[in-house]
Amino acid sequence: MTTAERIDTDPGTEPGTTLPALGLPATRAAGCPFDPAPGVERALREEPVTRATLWDGSSCWLVTRHQDVRQVLGDPRFSADATRPGFPFFTAGGREVIGTDPTFLRMDDPGHARLRRMLTADFMVKKMEAMRPEVQRLTDELLDRMTEGRGAADLVAEFALPLPSLVICLLLGVPYEDHEFFQRHSGILLSLRSTREEVRAAQDELIGYLVRLADAKRDRPDDAIISRLVARGDLTSAEIAAMGRLLLIAGHETTANMTALSTLVLLRNPDQLARLREDPSLIKGAVEELLRYLTIVHNGLPRVATEDVRVGDVTVRAGEGVVCTLNTANRDEDAFPGGGGLDVGRDARRHVAFGFGIHQCLGQPLARVELQIALETLLRRLPGLRLDIPFEDVPFRHDMGIYGVHALPIAW
Repeated sequence: MTTAERIDTDPGTEPGTTLPALGLPATRAAGCPFDPAPGVERALREEPVTRATLWDGSSCWLVTRHQDVRQVLGDPRFSADATRPGFPFFTAGGREVIGTDPTFLRMDDPGHARLRRMLTADFMVKKMEAMRPEVQRLTDELLDRMTEGRGAADLVAEFALPLPSLVICLLLGVPYEDHEFFQRHSGILLSLRSTREEVRAAQDELIGYLVRLADAKRDRPDDAIISRLVARGDLTSAEIAAMGRLLLIAGHETTANMTALSTLVLLRNPDQLARLREDPSLIKGAVEELLRYLTIVHNGLPRVATEDVRVGDVTVRAGEGVVCTLNTANRDEDAFPGGGGLDVGRDARRHVAFGFGIHQCLGQPLARVELQIALETLLRRLPGLRLDIPFEDVPFRHDMGIYGVHALPIAW
């Protein structure tokens, strides 16, 4: 029995509640790796708001249903402030990086709104749409390089990871030649197996790098985000570095894993792949469906109640932690009939893959542009695209906070 499947009973909780143990989303001995962990999926079916245990033995509420997840994430009585007592952390390393140096993602208003507003204009839909020619150029260049004189490659290393890394470096003003440095350190920060010491070291290295970069921009400014934040004059280099760290990690890890995982799930659903190839106009809606179906934030979004709130059939007390599992919400049959299957023609726009409420993903317009272009171009240019290893050998990222695959050997 895997960690994600283990069900325990806590004698101190309300009668009838079960505890699907959270922590590592361990590799399943059976079942589809695209689906939510069995224990969490069972909670959606049988007890949508239930108790769950965390890595340190503490407990929290697990919220799995679409309407309840939207309620919690949209209610200011559930705090995203990681410094509040009772805030649920998934790992010791996560407590180290988030609890001691939170970004605006782990703040409440007004602090959250003040910092987020500084970046809103940089990720507006109109501005991201204007980047399509540049993203298309980078996509074509990467595919040219990947396919030149060869018939096989690792899609993650040669396409899915470099594309969003190049784009976010361009937006931030971070030298792309340093990508191996920040990818290595972001990997440590996102790993569910990293120790506190490893996380602290990686955090210090990455923040130190970004502080030095921000300081350098004071003398040699450019038109990118970090320079613009420096030019404001009301932020310290440390504050700029914290914002840069969030954007740098989120800007490449999420889209990279969605690109590779989307490619894999389409290869596993050849009827859906054929529909996209026959009708490329479906690509925008298909990206929303892939976001819904895959939902790469598998551990969910943590919150803590600031007062007693009724959620479903349960009263969450002030000071109690809550984890909203986005992947189960996006498979909820009440919100998405037949949601356990992939349908590239589905209207999936009400999905919560980017979260919900004031903290929903700032960079979602950029992610959509990148995914639409990457998948459309990949399918168009590689009509013979196929998996180059047995599906059973694909190395899924069960050990990471952002789900996906560590590598994806393909041929064409």
